[in-house]
Amino acid sequence: MKTNNYTATGKNNGGSLINGIPKWLWLLLSFGAAMLLWTLLSFNPKTARSFPNVIVVGEAVITMISRGVFFADIASSLISVGAGFALGFVIALPVAILMAWYKPVRNIIEPWIQFIRNIPPLAYVPLIVISAGVGRKPQIIVITIATFLTMAITIYQGVVNIDTTLIKAARVLGAKDRDIFLRVIAPASLPFIMTAVRLGSSVALTTLIAAESTGASAGLGMRIRALNNSFESAPMLLYIIIIGIIGMVIEKIIKALERRLTGWQEKREM
Repeated sequence: MKTNNYTATGKNNGGSLINGIPKWLWLLLSFGAAMLLWTLLSFNPKTARSFPNVIVVGEAVITMISRGVFFADIASSLISVGAGFALGFVIALPVAILMAWYKPVRNIIEPWIQFIRNIPPLAYVPLIVISAGVGRKPQIIVITIATFLTMAITIYQGVVNIDTTLIKAARVLGAKDRDIFLRVIAPASLPFIMTAVRLGSSVALTTLIAAESTGASAGLGMRIRALNNSFESAPMLLYIIIIGIIGMVIEKIIKALERRLTGWQEKREM
């Protein structure tokens, strides 16, 4: 029994010690581990070409600014991602609700959404270019399709899994379809909608390379492909890091918005 008590006490002390470490320190440790791994890769003869050291990548910022493309690439990609994501969400929200409420709509649309979801965006880029030409328009179309597919399924799952008891209770109290949607379905599905927004924003960024292979003249994805052709690994790695940073910033903004809109929802602390 003493051994068990000691073990339990040890586990509790260990858990308390870990829980007592502030979040900023965990972030610092995580950053330090990443920098250490990056440094090791930059010294390894087999990976040094692909992962130049931090100083060289930092100098690549000045190189790309001097070429006059750095800020133009970031702005171009943000416009394409923002427009494609917004259109994808505007289309996905009503489609998902219709799929959840009306079985005929679900039976017709859902199989095709599942089918197209399994096709990499890069596969249908040439078809979009043939129809829409080159430039900004096909980029937005590719991102719209990719984000729509992800967000539609996520929102649909949220709406269809709402407790039917709530809807039946509202009907018993005399609520009409409009009232049920605004007062029951919308609040109950809001957490799933915010999850869809987070997933959609991530998909928009991960589709960027494929979207900007449509004859783009500027953009992070387009520039990565161009730098790959000229074997310039330092600026290429820089642009990859920038995409990751943009994704993290967007994630933080969406999470802050989610906390404000779904503060009533009980969340499990990990």
